[in-house]
Amino acid sequence: MTAESPTEAPGLRARKKQRTRDALLRVALELFTTKGYEQTTVDEIAAAVEVSQRTFFRYFASKEEAAFAVQELVETHFIAALRERPAAEGPFEAMRNAVLNAWDTIGEAIEEIVPVDLHMRSYQMIESTPVLLAVHLRRSTELEETIAKLIAAREGLDMDTDPRPRIAVAAFSGVMRLTGRLWGQGEDASMEAIRSLTESYLDHIGPALAANWRDAP
Repeated sequence: MTAESPTEAPGLRARKKQRTRDALLRVALELFTTKGYEQTTVDEIAAAVEVSQRTFFRYFASKEEAAFAVQELVETHFIAALRERPAAEGPFEAMRNAVLNAWDTIGEAIEEIVPVDLHMRSYQMIESTPVLLAVHLRRSTELEETIAKLIAAREGLDMDTDPRPRIAVAAFSGVMRLTGRLWGQGEDASMEAIRSLTESYLDHIGPALAANWRDAP
């Protein structure tokens, strides 16, 4: 037993740290969505979890980082899925399949940290809080650039001379922001709901970009 303790202790410490971080995040999002982001203090979040303010800042650099923590998880999940798409897939096909496959598995990852309905309410809170909405738009722009670079690399293109990667990603990202907003405004907070909505709207990109809508079936 003694021989195993050195190897067990780091794992136990890591799990304890993860539980503390998850608890802080859940409380922060609950307070942000019920009391208001700007009205919530770090001291209130820490007190609710019975830790110090110093402990909060050990896990999050700021309230803003906590507000976007789950969104960051979703984005990282999508980027990883996109990197794994087969090289034979075209840009839109790769992005579409990546996001739909990501939605198939991200729900479980989110649920390990916070309830999905809390994530949905947090998304609504971000969209309705001016200071967070500004950050959300900046982060979206940075994410678009990251995705465009991935698409350019997949296609062997130079983004400085070929605008197609950024244009394709701009269209794709616009649909994703739209479906996220519609999901946040809806009553169904399930992963199935946003996946279905995302699939439907992504399938309309081609027809929406058609030269003449009046001729479309």
